[in-house]
Amino acid sequence: MAAERHAVVTGCSSGIGQAIATKLLLEGWNVTGLSRREADLGPGFDWLPADLSNPGSLAAVVADVRPAQALVHAAGFQRTAVLGELDADALAGMFAVHVAAAEALANAVVPRMPDGGRVLLIGSRTSTGFPGKSQYAATKAALLGMGRSWAQELAPRAITVNVLSPGPTDTPMLADPGRSATPPVMPPLGALVDPEDVAALAGFLLGPHGKSITGQNYVVCGGASL
Repeated sequence: MAAERHAVVTGCSSGIGQAIATKLLLEGWNVTGLSRREADLGPGFDWLPADLSNPGSLAAVVADVRPAQALVHAAGFQRTAVLGELDADALAGMFAVHVAAAEALANAVVPRMPDGGRVLLIGSRTSTGFPGKSQYAATKAALLGMGRSWAQELAPRAITVNVLSPGPTDTPMLADPGRSATPPVMPPLGALVDPEDVAALAGFLLGPHGKSITGQNYVVCGGASL
């Protein structure tokens, strides 16, 4: 990878996205962050306003961004409900942010990405299914199929594509009223997942020793999937 590394990171204003952007900055990357809320993470960081719920707008947002060695899609939100109370708009909204935005950004960024680059999608431990979270799980499961397909397409260019799937993580999302129907359950290890732990694994996958890992899904859940 190039000496001056540049990453595009979504969801940089809070939670896992912010933790990953901060980790990369500490490791000497330059980061372009995309989010609706303004973020200022210090030297090496540039923020661009972006509405991830409007995937059709994203190609224009990144059109003038210099080529990136890494694309990290961490933006997301959660709406929960049981069968009989499912809201089609909630599914459409989560699909737009989680899946369609990832597609739009990769479609715009990856063709200009140098060979040997990295794509990292933030999924969820819930992608294998969880009561009351069927819509959220469906959108996160879609990332697995999409990411693995991209991994196969991009292997000839030595570009890796992986998914990181956290369990209940100590971020503002846990307090979102939209997911109140399914309050977080403490994992067996006795603590919520630390966003910095997710960021540390992200840093490895995006770094030089991640070059032999592609098409994989890494679950960081404090034992919640046991």
